[in-house]
Amino acid sequence: MKRLLDPQDERILAELTANAKISHAELGSKVNLSRNAVRQRIERMERDGAIQGYTIRVGAGRKPSAPISAIIFVYRHDRMRGEDVVRGVKAIPEVTMCEVMSGEFDLMVRIEAAHPERVHMVWKLIAAMPGVENTVTTFVLSKLI
Repeated sequence: MKRLLDPQDERILAELTANAKISHAELGSKVNLSRNAVRQRIERMERDGAIQGYTIRVGAGRKPSAPISAIIFVYRHDRMRGEDVVRGVKAIPEVTMCEVMSGEFDLMVRIEAAHPERVHMVWKLIAAMPGVENTVTTFVLSKLI
């Protein structure tokens, strides 16, 4: 059963919002509770959904890394009736471009992801789509134009 937050819970949330790395002992001294009582309240608020996660904000001293670009060439079972594949590709947030090609490949899908593991996950999604016969994936090494 979820409880309503009492004033102590609200004070704990305010302190955690200001500094999520604060120790339970230091937090307890700020809100006049024992370290163990603070820990129990935080665990309860996590279970009840009042605390849904912790976030890191990257400071100004660190540049965000550039996204990884990759191109996935897609062969479909049926070029003329492969709209399900196109709809599936459109639903993937990392897809920045999808073009129908003449020649050997049916689709050229460009993706931008934060890390190589996500490129791999997107490839697995596309390769597993009904209507996809095969794929070829290449990573972009550098952008010249």
